[in-house]
Formats: sequence, C-alpha cells, structure tokens
Amino acid sequence: MDNLRKSIESRIRERGAGWVFSRKDLRDIAPGGSIGVILCRLEKEGMIRRVGRGLYDYPERSDLLGEELPPILDQAAQAIARKHRWVISPDGAMAANMLNLSLQVPVKIVYLSNGPTRQFSIGNQTIIFRHASPKDLHMEHYSSRIIAQALRFLGKEKVDGKVIKHLHYKLTDQEKTDLLRDVQFGTDWILDVAQKLMRTDHE
Repeated sequence: MDNLRKSIESRIRERGAGWVFSRKDLRDIAPGGSIGVILCRLEKEGMIRRVGRGLYDYPERSDLLGEELPPILDQAAQAIARKHRWVISPDGAMAANMLNLSLQVPVKIVYLSNGPTRQFSIGNQTIIFRHASPKDLHMEHYSSRIIAQALRFLGKEKVDGKVIKHLHYKLTDQEKTDLLRDVQFGTDWILDVAQKLMRTDHE
C-alpha cells in the first residue's frame, strides 16, 4: 500500500497545483478500491480536497492570502469529461473570456458536450454541460475548440488585426499548429484566421 500511495502522490504532484481528477485518472496505477482508500487518507491529511461528487483537486494556495484558492472550473470540467468519456468545449462566451477576448464574465459556466445535458456542483459553483451537435465538437484538440468557439462568439466582422495580434501572443506555437490542422475542413473564415496566425509567426 505504501508503494501505491507514493505512486499516487507522485502522479498528483506531477500534474501540479490546481489539477482536478477522479479515481479514473489513477486507474493505471492501482485498482479502484485501493485508490479510494489512499485518496481518503490524502484528503484527511490535507494534501487533496474533495471538490465535487467523485472529484478531488490538488489545491492551489495563495501566499498572499495564506489560504487555498477555489477549484479551477476548467480543470473540473475536463476531469468530468475524462470520467464520462465526453468531448467538451467551453461555450462561446466562456471561451472568449478564457482567451481574454472578452471582459464579460459569463453568468453561467456552460460547456458544450457530446454527452447528455447535465449539471455538476463544484465547490459553490455549478458547471452546466449542454448537449451539442457534432459540428461544434469535431476538432481534435481542446485548445482548438476553445479558439473556434471564441471566434464564433465574436463573429467574423469583429475578428480584426487587433484580435489576430492578441491571439498571436496568447497562443503557443503548438496551439496555432493544432488549430490550423483542426480547421482544414471547417469554416472558411476561421481557417483564414488560423493561416494568418501562422503567417504572423514568420513576420
């Protein structure tokens, strides 16, 4: 059991502060029953905390405030998606806010999903998963889905040079490459944005 505990602790620390996970994220290390016992101990000792039904996080701590920060909702949404084997994407308003393309903070935390419409409580927040059509979720990479949803939220007319420049500095080279690959057979104007982002890298 000690070796299993060390392996689980190592996995959690490797993922870093803020990681949200379920037992399924650890099933390659040990059987479900053993994982539950170890997670219960780690929770009691304060290394991790329970943030929702079947969900835990390795909490971030604020040195300034001297306390644990609330769970990261996008991490929680991704953990839920892995647990249920769903493909998800934040909806347009959330995606734009995540990329700092909109200062508007969404009233509701909504994710598009290929699973059923459901909602989950995470801390004192609620995450809503809304069933969406395959065309909204067809991109392979999570980052590409976020970018595409944000662009659709803004609309073609508002995606100008300023937005392109912002995304150029906001996105990693890998995210730009993934986006270009993911939108090859998608909406023409979003493909044009992806191509401009790649050209900007060489200017």
